[in-house]
Amino acid sequence: MVKKQLPENTTIEYNFQAKGRDSFHLLAFLIACFFLVGCSDSVTTHKILSTVFDGVPAYPPVTQMCDEYYTQRVAADIAGQNVETAVGAANNNRSSHKPYAEKQCNGCHSSNKNLNNGLIVPKQELCLVCHKDFILKKNVHGPVAVGDCLACHLPHSSKHKMLLIEDPDKICATCHQESRLAAAMHTRFTAKTIGCGECHDPHSGDARYFLK
Repeated sequence: MVKKQLPENTTIEYNFQAKGRDSFHLLAFLIACFFLVGCSDSVTTHKILSTVFDGVPAYPPVTQMCDEYYTQRVAADIAGQNVETAVGAANNNRSSHKPYAEKQCNGCHSSNKNLNNGLIVPKQELCLVCHKDFILKKNVHGPVAVGDCLACHLPHSSKHKMLLIEDPDKICATCHQESRLAAAMHTRFTAKTIGCGECHDPHSGDARYFLK
């Protein structure tokens, strides 16, 4: 304990032991906060920071965040800045995923970015959360069988029908480059702009080659 005499004969006591304990507790608290922030998802991190420190701005409502993202994305789409949907606004083949169009982001996305890459379930299971009972036939297309819907479809919007990554008449050729068993017939169909989907089911089929 140290005493210091002031001109006004006022005595101030410095308790170095107590101040040392306070500093240690403060340091330990800050270190704990640091590790919590580093190991948490973005929402939990923000809650910790806003609780411990003054002046940390609050998160906007989720609906506002989705609205802002939707507005920005649509503007980018129309401007042709997005590879998924680089198309003019007048394209009548344009398609949008219903939850995305309705700004229901939490239908697929979770606030925990550290789990399932920010999705509510693993990616290969996500489409089946809503799209049920459409694989009813015994022969299943490979990407469908493993839940790789994004091999053919885009998750938000597309310049093509049915959220396809390519024109329906061209999409099969993005993977299927092998020689056709009935090459002459396929050549005639192609010349007449008859697409693969006219004869083959893209998801599953009871007949060989998913023939309808």
